[in-house]
Amino acid sequence: MERTAAKTAFANVLVNTLIANVTTSFLWFALTFWVYIETQSVLATGIIGGAYMLFVAFFAMIFGTIVDRNRKHTVMLLSSVISAVAFLIAGVLYVWQPESALLDLGAPWFWLFSAIILFGGVIEQLRNIALSTTVTLLVPEERRANANGLVGTVQGLAFLVTSVFSGLSIGFLGMGWTLAIAIGAMVLTFVHLLFIRIPEGTPQPDPDAKSALDFRGSVAAIRLAPGLFALIIFSTFNNLIGGVYMALMDPYGLTLFDAQMWGFALAFASTGFLIGGGLVAKFGLGAKPMRTLLLVVIAMGILGSVFMLREWWPLYVIGMWVYMALVPPVEAAEQTIIQKVVRYDRQGRVFGVAAAMEAAAAPITAFMIAPIAEFLIIPYMKTAEGQQQWEWLLGEGDARGIALICLFAGIIMVIAATLAFFTKSYRKLTELYANAPAQDPNGEDAAERRSAADAPAPVRGLPPEVPDAPDTRR
Repeated sequence: MERTAAKTAFANVLVNTLIANVTTSFLWFALTFWVYIETQSVLATGIIGGAYMLFVAFFAMIFGTIVDRNRKHTVMLLSSVISAVAFLIAGVLYVWQPESALLDLGAPWFWLFSAIILFGGVIEQLRNIALSTTVTLLVPEERRANANGLVGTVQGLAFLVTSVFSGLSIGFLGMGWTLAIAIGAMVLTFVHLLFIRIPEGTPQPDPDAKSALDFRGSVAAIRLAPGLFALIIFSTFNNLIGGVYMALMDPYGLTLFDAQMWGFALAFASTGFLIGGGLVAKFGLGAKPMRTLLLVVIAMGILGSVFMLREWWPLYVIGMWVYMALVPPVEAAEQTIIQKVVRYDRQGRVFGVAAAMEAAAAPITAFMIAPIAEFLIIPYMKTAEGQQQWEWLLGEGDARGIALICLFAGIIMVIAATLAFFTKSYRKLTELYANAPAQDPNGEDAAERRSAADAPAPVRGLPPEVPDAPDTRR
C-alpha cells in the first residue's frame, strides 16, 4: 500500500513539474522571441539568455539548501507561488507601461520587466532540485534510474512544446496574452499541488548549516563520496563542450533552412529527448551508471564530430535528433549516482552545486566560442588556404568554419571521456555505487546518519567510528 501511494505521488509530482517546466520555459522563450522581433537586437537576446544561466548558477546552491531544510511538497508550493507572483507583477507592468517603454533598451523598464520574468523562470530550478531528491524519497533504489529517465522525458517534452508554441503565441496572441497564459498555468500547478500528498517526514535542522548558502555543507557531502567531485567536474566540462554545439546550432541551422523551417527542424530534433528519456525509463542504465555515462559521452563526441562533415540537411537534422536522444541518459546517470552515494538529507545541496557549476559552464562557452568562431575560424575557412587544407574532410559550404569547430569539440569530448575510464576517481565512484547501503529517507536511522555528517566515509566491513582503520576493500 505504501509503495502504491508513493508511486501515485511521484506520478502526480511528475505531471505537475511538466506543466510548471513548460510554463516557465514557454514564457522565457516567448520573451526572447518578442524582444528580438520588436527590436532586432541580438545583444538584448544574448543578454537575456546569459542572464538566465547566470541566475541559475547563482541561486542553485541556495535552492539546494532550501530543499534540504524543508519538505519537498512545501518547496514545490513555494516555487509555484513565487513564479506566479513574478509573472503577475510582469503582467501588471505590461498593462501599466506602453510596449514602447518596455522595449526601450536604454530605459529601466525593459530591464526590470525582463529581470522579473527571468527570476520567475529561474525559481523553477528550485522545483527541479526538489524533484531529484523526491526520486530518492518515493522510488525504490532499483527503479531510480528508470524514474530519472521519466524526468528526462518530461524535460524533453517541455523543450518540444516550448520551441513550437512560444513563437506561435507571440505571433498570434502577443506578449500580453502570453503572460496571461503563463500566470494561469502557474496558478493551476499550485492548485494541483494542494491535492498531492507526498509521504515524507519533517527534515531535522542541520546544526552545521547556518546560512542560506551552505557551501561548506555541500562540499562536506561531496567529499564523503570518493570520486563524486570528479563526476561533477566531468559533467561541467561536458557541458562546456556540449555548449559549443548549443552555441553554434542555430547559426548553422539557419544556413541550411529559412527561419520557419528551422523551427520545425528543431522541434523534430527535440523529440530525441523524449525517445532517450523513454528508453532510460524502460531499460534503466545498467549496474554501472558511471560506465554508461562515459560510453554515452563518447558516442556524443563521435556524433558531434561527424554530423556537420557535409553541408547536408538530413545529416544535420538526424545527427541533432540522435545527439538529443543521448542527453537524457547522461543526466539520468549523474542523478542516479548522486541519489545513491549521497545522504538523502544533503542531496539538495549536492544537486544545487552540480546545477550551479553546470549552468555556469554555458555562458562561459558562449562568451568564448562566439568571438573565436566569428573572428578567427570562420574567416580562416573562407580563405583559399583554409579551404584547400580542410576540403577533403569537411567538403564545401558556407559554414565550414562552424563544422571545423564542432569536429574538434567532438574529438576533445571523446578523448576526455576515454581518459576518464582510467582515473582513480572512476574506479572509486564505481565501487562506492556498487557497495553503498540502501537509504531509507524516512527511516529511524536518519538521525544516526545526520550525526555522522562530517565523519570520513566508512570503509566497507569496518564500523564507522574507526576512521583510521586500514582499507580492507578488495
